Amino acid sequence: MARLIFHFLAFLILITNVTIISICNGNSVHAVCIESEKEALLKFKQGIVDNSNRLASWLSNGDCCKWTGIVCDNMTSHVIELNLRTTPLEVDYYAYDQEADEAYERSRLGGKISPSLLHLKQLSYLDLSNNDFGGIRIPKFFGSLGSLSFLNLSNANFGGEVPHHLGNLSNLKYLNLRDNYYYGSTMHVKNLHWLSSLSSLEYLDLSSVNLGQASNWFHALNTLPSLVELHLSYCQLSQHHLHPIASLNISSLVALSLSQNSFQNFSVINWVFSLKNLISLDLLGNFIEGSIPNGLQNLTLLKQLDLSQNHFNSSIPDWLYTFAPLESLNLGSNYMQGEISNNIGKMNFVVDLDLSLNKFEGQIPIRSIGNLCSLRSLSFSSVNLSLDISNVLEVFSMCVSNKLESLSLDDCRLYGQLTNQLGNFKNLRELILSSNSISGSIPISIGELSSLKYLSLSQNQIKGNLPESFGHLSNLEVVYISNNFLKGTLSEKHFFNLTKLLVLIANENPLILKVDPGWIPPFQIQLLELRSWNLGPQFPYWLASQRHLKYLDLSNSGISCILPSCFLDLSPHLKFLNLAHNQIHGILPNISSFNDPLSQIFSSLSYLDLSNNLLSGSLFNFLCLEANETMNQMYILNLGNNFLSGELPNCWSKCPNLGVIVLDNNSFTGEIPSSIGTLQFLEFLYLRKNNFSGEIPLSIRNCTALQSLDFGENALVGNIPSWLGHYFPYLAILSLRSNKFSGHIPRELCALNSLHVLDVAHNNLSGSLPSCISNLSAMVYFVNGSSEKYISYNSPSIYSPLLFIESVFLMMKGQYYEYGNTLNLVRVLDLSDNSLSEGIPWEITRLQGLQSLNLSHNLFTKRIPPCIGDMSSLESLDLSVNKLLGPIPESMSRLSFLSHLNLSDNQLTGKIPSSTQLQSFDASCYVGNELCGLPLANKCNEVNHVVPGIGNNGRKDMDGVKVNWLFVSMALGFIFGFWSLLIPLVISRQWRHSYYQFLDEMWWKVCDYGSRFFENLM
Repeated sequence: MARLIFHFLAFLILITNVTIISICNGNSVHAVCIESEKEALLKFKQGIVDNSNRLASWLSNGDCCKWTGIVCDNMTSHVIELNLRTTPLEVDYYAYDQEADEAYERSRLGGKISPSLLHLKQLSYLDLSNNDFGGIRIPKFFGSLGSLSFLNLSNANFGGEVPHHLGNLSNLKYLNLRDNYYYGSTMHVKNLHWLSSLSSLEYLDLSSVNLGQASNWFHALNTLPSLVELHLSYCQLSQHHLHPIASLNISSLVALSLSQNSFQNFSVINWVFSLKNLISLDLLGNFIEGSIPNGLQNLTLLKQLDLSQNHFNSSIPDWLYTFAPLESLNLGSNYMQGEISNNIGKMNFVVDLDLSLNKFEGQIPIRSIGNLCSLRSLSFSSVNLSLDISNVLEVFSMCVSNKLESLSLDDCRLYGQLTNQLGNFKNLRELILSSNSISGSIPISIGELSSLKYLSLSQNQIKGNLPESFGHLSNLEVVYISNNFLKGTLSEKHFFNLTKLLVLIANENPLILKVDPGWIPPFQIQLLELRSWNLGPQFPYWLASQRHLKYLDLSNSGISCILPSCFLDLSPHLKFLNLAHNQIHGILPNISSFNDPLSQIFSSLSYLDLSNNLLSGSLFNFLCLEANETMNQMYILNLGNNFLSGELPNCWSKCPNLGVIVLDNNSFTGEIPSSIGTLQFLEFLYLRKNNFSGEIPLSIRNCTALQSLDFGENALVGNIPSWLGHYFPYLAILSLRSNKFSGHIPRELCALNSLHVLDVAHNNLSGSLPSCISNLSAMVYFVNGSSEKYISYNSPSIYSPLLFIESVFLMMKGQYYEYGNTLNLVRVLDLSDNSLSEGIPWEITRLQGLQSLNLSHNLFTKRIPPCIGDMSSLESLDLSVNKLLGPIPESMSRLSFLSHLNLSDNQLTGKIPSSTQLQSFDASCYVGNELCGLPLANKCNEVNHVVPGIGNNGRKDMDGVKVNWLFVSMALGFIFGFWSLLIPLVISRQWRHSYYQFLDEMWWKVCDYGSRFFENLM
């Protein structure tokens, strides 16, 4: 028996020694799952929504220590780590990948979190980040997971209030709750007192958690002596939340981020100056004003300082130039002033320097900057400083040539030529010189930039040829050279070694591309824009090799091909295809089945522009075949300016996501199909200049997202539907021009508050112009060019620059103009060539933002509204061929922007008011009336006016000058009355506001009474 016990003990000792030796040699012993913990995990799995089957290994007959995301302790077999983090999507900067995005969304876990996790007694690590829990609250029972030292719930779509129970996690060292959004709302905290219990906490990230109600946030944080890294970005903090403290206990902080809050003054966060161990400080995007504080000099270990997007308005302090620790300095997007000192050359340790978007003066001290031998990235964009670009790159050859990785001088208004010293910058990775006045040609030495990845020279004045050495840039990924004057012919040699090229944006250069028909490029490009190149007449065959192409613009490039051959070899991953303004001809192809090559291409397209070509045929086979479900991704369809014909098919429900339909200037006939009303996302509908007949279908009112509707130049009949004014809150453009509409202009149109272009000219409309016209509020206010915003449609599923800029022809100043980029700035009201009658309502003069008013060729009677001079933005006014009476209102002389005027063929009388504007127009503007005065040849009779009631009731003073005491008394009375009114207005703001409101109301009443008075006279 004793022998057996001895052998058993010897066996245990042997096993223990083997285990210890194995562990010491790095050979871990595999733990076997504890049954109770496996059951807990399986219950947890039951509540989880797992669309991509990530937890497939979690089987009841398996070892939970081998499951995905589970780590067990090798000694105790307890589950110590649960890591179900979803790997975030790496967004392609150059082209959005919808498939990758959808795959990422599927892989995100969701559902409910079971309290069965409480059975994992030794769980120390829990990571559920980058998932989607649909706005549920963080479970309170997390506060009972007492062994937790690591908790990451960031970007997991939790919502509601952060539970104070997390304060029970006394072992917690890492807590990350950042970026939890659900339908625009964020998590919030009313009180942070529970933080004071987390005495071991070293890392805390509450970014995007609303701390606006947590007035004690800083006092709570100040109780965390072990805190090393703190992130409180987008937390809605302000200076009102800070109160004085006796002593600072978070002196261990190494990294601090308070970006995107509302600290308007540095004095409220001057405790930052006491953080002597701070290495990184991020105060981006606050509203901090004044000078950069000298207290920052106390942070003697500071390496990264970001003060961008604030309101600093001083010059750069001298001490900052010699602040030795700094490696990264960002002062961009402020109001920094003064000159940049030559002392900038003393910032010897700076690696990244951004001074862009400020108001500096003088010149960039580029020679001093050339001494910064550690510089890796430099940005001076939009600083409005002068510099001869010919000196820029030469200067850096002094020592930066071995370090500089990124040089950004875009939009600096630089001038000069690119230097041949480019070859000195072997390590340059980014060269950004766009939006300047750079002239000359691209030097051959550009081929020596062997590390270059990103090149931007767009919007300059660069001329000459693109050198063949461009093809030597083997690391080049992105190229922007649009809007220059490059010319010449490119061949295969220009792309010889561009194996990594992803983006080539080279629009608006008169370049010719001639390559062998069998050429296969060395790259697989994703975005390609060669608009206005000469690529034709054949379609570029080499595009068939580009299987990752997503964005292609070859518009206006001289291509002449027959459909469908142009499309057969294109990438099936295309999202954006623009072949407008070419000579593509043939019948619009049949898309017969999903297995058809064309179907595979069109099934992925979100943007298709084949406008201004020579296409013919019907849309029926393109949209409506039984097997055709290929257009369900399409957002923008532009087939305008072709030779398409037949009736418009009634199968638009097959394209449910369409937002833009452009079919103008074709030969379509029949009625507008009712199925267009199924397109709930439709924003722009252009059917102009076809042969449509019938009435506007009632179903269109379902398209409540409409911004622009153009049915002009067709043969539509009936009344203008009154429901147009009820269903389209965003409608900005409404053109029904040159149709056969009859009846009255419905008053309901006055409810279109966003409308700024209304064109119903050349119809058969009758009755009066509704006085509610002044309710068109988008025409009331003057539009400043600085507030320019294109009317555009951006597809929500396209990361690429998928932008639709609408183009509309409008009658202004007597002729048609095409408006595109600036359409949002145009305010037009055209009711000409109808049978509208009665007087022009005075309310129309409230449209003070209106630029063009055309009421010509109608039956308007009575007088021109006397307050028409209040329409201060008018550039074009046409009231010709009506029956207007009386004189031209004197107020019209105030229309200082007026450049086109036609009042001819009315019954106007009297003298043309004197003004620089009105006398500058041709006499033909006034013919057909009974007017006199310049610019007409017939002069007006001069009449001497005598002031009644004033006789010789004055007397001479001592100097023999006759004094009229009536005038004296009137003057004194005026002065006394004026000051008795002015003094109370200066003293009392309430009186002042009431007085101006009274004057405004009285002015409109005077205009109203004046109009009615003159109307009654007639």
